[in-house]
Amino acid sequence: MAGWFELSKSSDGQFRFVLKAGNSETILTSQMYSSKAAAQGGIASVQANCADDANYERNTAANAKAYFNLKSANHQVIGTSQMYASEATREAGIASVKANGATTTIKDMST
Repeated sequence: MAGWFELSKSSDGQFRFVLKAGNSETILTSQMYSSKAAAQGGIASVQANCADDANYERNTAANAKAYFNLKSANHQVIGTSQMYASEATREAGIASVKANGATTTIKDMST
C-alpha cells in the first residue's frame, strides 16, 4: 500500500501535516502553519523535493539518536523525522520518504 499525507488542525487553530508510510507509520512531520493553504503548500514542497538526496539533512540529537530534516530548494525545513536508534534505520526512513513523499493522496482531518 502506498503512503499518504494527513492534514490536521490543532486546538489553537494551526495546521500541520504528517507523511505516513503504507504501514501507517509516521515518517515525516511538518512544522505548524497558520493557515490550511500554507500547510498544503508544505505538502506540495515535500512532493517536489523528496526525491533528491541532497535535500536531506542528516543529524544526531544530543541523546545520540539519529534523525533527518527534509529541506526545500531554499534550504527551509519542510519536515522532520522521528528519532532513530541508528544511522542505518535513519537511512531506511529517508528511503521511505523518497518512496512515499510524491503521493498525491491527502487525507484532510482538519474539518
